Amino acid sequence: MTPDLIVFIALAIISILAAIGLLTSRNAIYAALFLILNFATVAVLYLMLNAPFLAVIQVSVYAGAIMVLFLFVIMLLGAERLAGAETQSEMRWQRPLAVGLGALLLIQAGYVFITHFSQSPASPKAIQAGPMEIGMMLFGPYLLPFEVTSVLLLVAIIGAVVLTRDK
Repeated sequence: MTPDLIVFIALAIISILAAIGLLTSRNAIYAALFLILNFATVAVLYLMLNAPFLAVIQVSVYAGAIMVLFLFVIMLLGAERLAGAETQSEMRWQRPLAVGLGALLLIQAGYVFITHFSQSPASPKAIQAGPMEIGMMLFGPYLLPFEVTSVLLLVAIIGAVVLTRDK
């Protein structure tokens, strides 16, 4: 095993455990902190791909600015604890759906792992990820997904405000 593979496996395990912690945490602040840990592991993966600019952007924009905004909204609205019994009784259909979709995701991931693991591994190519290249891609062919992502973040913040309002 090469050192890069060992680091990748360790980062993958940390990322998966952080995602599980994010999903199972009953405290919204702890969930946000688990998400920051997940963002940090993605930044290290960018460093492994020789994309230091993307790693810095990942840490400063996502783990920094966006998560500070989320924590501010969580603390401002007083939603540190997730609602208990009243939401569980209203949304019973979500648990079987989540289990089914999770099982489907695991089956697909297993298929991809088995089919790609049996092939000879391709050597990773160095990517050009400087500010100019990223800007040309974001505001060129990826302008629509870039704008959709900004709208999605806005909807998530509005959804957090609506979910924590008193009835």
